Amino acid sequence: MAIGESAIIPLHRPGSKEKLFFLSAGLIVSIPFTVFVNAFSSRLCFLLPVFYAEICATAIFAPFIEEFAKVYPLFYRHGETEKSIFTLGFLVGMGFGITEFMIYVFGAGAPVSVRFLGIFFHAASTSITAYGIAIKRTVPFYMVAVLLHLLYNFFTFLGPLWLIGGPVALITVFYLSWYLYGKTQEKLVI
Repeated sequence: MAIGESAIIPLHRPGSKEKLFFLSAGLIVSIPFTVFVNAFSSRLCFLLPVFYAEICATAIFAPFIEEFAKVYPLFYRHGETEKSIFTLGFLVGMGFGITEFMIYVFGAGAPVSVRFLGIFFHAASTSITAYGIAIKRTVPFYMVAVLLHLLYNFFTFLGPLWLIGGPVALITVFYLSWYLYGKTQEKLVI
């Protein structure tokens, strides 16, 4: 093929094995990446009093790091449709959410009822950024996912006051994910 000629990229529809791979990427790859980068970001907050250092590391840095770590496996995709990128993003986020759930519930003793919706929160927030990847507007959609994640994490520090803003962030992420899924098409992303 000569320079300047068009290449035909075959339409790719991920099968169940590939979907399982992306779910596994969230389970296996995104969590260690997040832990590794969080170790460095926590050092940036160490001069603050303990409570504020924890807010800095968990509510501010963690959303940026986690949202990037979750969509990282999607950046090499080619020949995908908007819908398949969205779906793969949802699966990576689901894998991340499952791993985080197991770490908090079985490792830290958090109640299942408190952590369960987090599984779907991560899936939905990752799908928001995945939609941005699919329509070639990654950064604005990444920032929306980060902002909603930041709000959700911030309200967790407020204890019972979480009921003021936590559910709003949660419902917003779920609704936006559902809405954006409805906007995806079986259109090739080039």
